[in-house]
Amino acid sequence: MEIQELKTRVRRFVESLSSEKGYSLHTCRAYEKDLLEFVRFVSESASREASGGQDRPETGETVSVTDIRAYLAMLHAKNKKTTIARKLAALRSFYHFLTKHGAARTNPAKMVRTPKQGRFLPTHLSVDDVFRLLDALDTAHLAGLRNRALFETLYSTGIRVSELAFLDVSHVDFSKGLIRVLGKGKKERIVPIGKKAIDSILRYRERLEQEDGFQKIQKDAKDRPLFLNKDFKRLSVRSIGRILDRVARECGFPLRVHPHALRHTFATHMLDAGADLRAVQELLGHQSLSTTQKYTHLSIDRLMETYDKAHPRK
Repeated sequence: MEIQELKTRVRRFVESLSSEKGYSLHTCRAYEKDLLEFVRFVSESASREASGGQDRPETGETVSVTDIRAYLAMLHAKNKKTTIARKLAALRSFYHFLTKHGAARTNPAKMVRTPKQGRFLPTHLSVDDVFRLLDALDTAHLAGLRNRALFETLYSTGIRVSELAFLDVSHVDFSKGLIRVLGKGKKERIVPIGKKAIDSILRYRERLEQEDGFQKIQKDAKDRPLFLNKDFKRLSVRSIGRILDRVARECGFPLRVHPHALRHTFATHMLDAGADLRAVQELLGHQSLSTTQKYTHLSIDRLMETYDKAHPRK
């Protein structure tokens, strides 16, 4: 399989992720980026070998286990172990696709061990920090009302930022306090949303619908995005991240606050308050309970404090 053909196979694989597995555009682009990076590495390695007078073994395959190990060694110099593990997982999925369709005889990525991961503790905010962030928003103007509604919704529901961006007005049941979320793999779930978030959304939408530009653009729209940008079009994931980062810096937070931090914060605060782990798993849309369990590590200090105060033979 030549390098150019390998690139074609990558694009077919990425197309299958969307059509067969229902992966989002963002996820598909991430797979494509990782795999094309690997293809470039293999191509450059082959060019260096050719210029040095070396010949590759005639195995009938462009890529070998040695190539993948060399690629991972290159990644170690500039990437975290979690990133390396993700890129290796992408290669495994890609070569599984190729072997399944008869385009490769073996899956060389299966023979390479995943780097051992350190325990990942998600970044989260304290309750006081969340209140400080939300109270810092100036709701005297439309953008401030929207931003307040955005972050109240993120913190109230724990949904992913991509799920937030693709919410439509019809996805919110204002009377029952529920939202319908389309998650990873196009899996739908129903999530409760708090009264403060509902009130923030209603105030934002009421002000928004008074805008002349909104009336002109939205009257013939097929869908009605919940959160809009200044051009009255759906607010993007990237824009939400930029807005939150700016507001956090204005509040004096020393580290960058990503929208995912509010999701982590939601999970941590729910578990701290005694929520059932499986209930939090359902709310977050995690397929595996082990993914949710990482949040329990965040509460170890609180648990130790409780133990020291309460246990008679501490």
